[in-house]
Amino acid sequence: MPSPPQTNPITLHPSLGRLDPQVVASGPAIPPQSRIFLFSPAEWEAFINEWATGLGEYEQVGRTGGAGDKGCDVVGIPALQSDIWDNFQCKHYDHPLTPGDIWIELGKLCFFTFSGAYTIPRRYRFVAPRDVGTSLARLLRKPAELKAGLLQAWETKCQNGITNTQITPLTPALQAHIESMDFSIFGYQPVLQVIEAHKLTPYYVPRFGLGLPQRPAAAAPSQMPGHHETRYVEQLLDAYGDNAGSTFTDHATLPRAYGKHFNRSRESFYAAESLRNFSRDTLPEGTFEHLQDQVYDGVVDVCESSHPCGFTRLKATTTQAAQLSITSSPLLGKTDVADMHGICHQLANTERLVWVPQAGEPDEI
Repeated sequence: MPSPPQTNPITLHPSLGRLDPQVVASGPAIPPQSRIFLFSPAEWEAFINEWATGLGEYEQVGRTGGAGDKGCDVVGIPALQSDIWDNFQCKHYDHPLTPGDIWIELGKLCFFTFSGAYTIPRRYRFVAPRDVGTSLARLLRKPAELKAGLLQAWETKCQNGITNTQITPLTPALQAHIESMDFSIFGYQPVLQVIEAHKLTPYYVPRFGLGLPQRPAAAAPSQMPGHHETRYVEQLLDAYGDNAGSTFTDHATLPRAYGKHFNRSRESFYAAESLRNFSRDTLPEGTFEHLQDQVYDGVVDVCESSHPCGFTRLKATTTQAAQLSITSSPLLGKTDVADMHGICHQLANTERLVWVPQAGEPDEI
């Protein structure tokens, strides 16, 4: 009598006790190489725009995609006073690009440079989530064959699609223009290289998640305070003087107890500056400033309450900062006590927090 087919046991799900809470909340992480397949064409252009902006070789990067783009999607301009530019042509297809996918794009570039709409770019790169197929990759390495292929395909692939308002036949003048062009400008940008370079931009984490990279260690304070430390250092000296009933104009003359606090304060300030730089390099503009605002809101009432002297005001404020529970910042998990103390000193450096009220002002500042 026949029996059922042989099967192997399947594990329907991992042990619930071993599940990452993040996986429970949002499901398993989708790696960037797979997530880009889910992008819309507009999202793909935005992603390439972010990548090109992060390359560091362009003074201006912009998107021109959409109706009337004249065959240009993302444009990089190395110097605004120069006519040199690069084009990144975005193709979000469900297959690797083939020669048939690009003839119309090459035709647009040739026609619009012929008609004077813009100059010939220095580089023209196709970027697609599934890269280019073998046939197109080979053709892009052989500029003469690529040019011949475009001329051969013009009637069937180009002349009815260059513009929406007219047919664009291959006239002798246009053909002469194409034949004079250097087709070695055309190529493609491997998508894995794009993703790896995109990781170095502040746009990577907002677009793909997957957590922040490891934060570099903070630099040690310089031997002497720099110009960027002037105001909070003055405020520290004022606070120590207010506590001691004396005046300190130079940190080198501080008594030992104040001197130790002064050194720790500078270390905290440098830690917070390191966090600022880390945020600048990995997260969108304004993220760190938002964290500063949250710290300010959490400590300002303590700072502005009555205190015996500026030093006790300072210590009460930094103690409060270390106890704050801030849950809405993307920098959560990358901060420690030194950072929170340092942010207070940053706020003192811009006088949003003041340790010693001016003469004649009430103690509640």
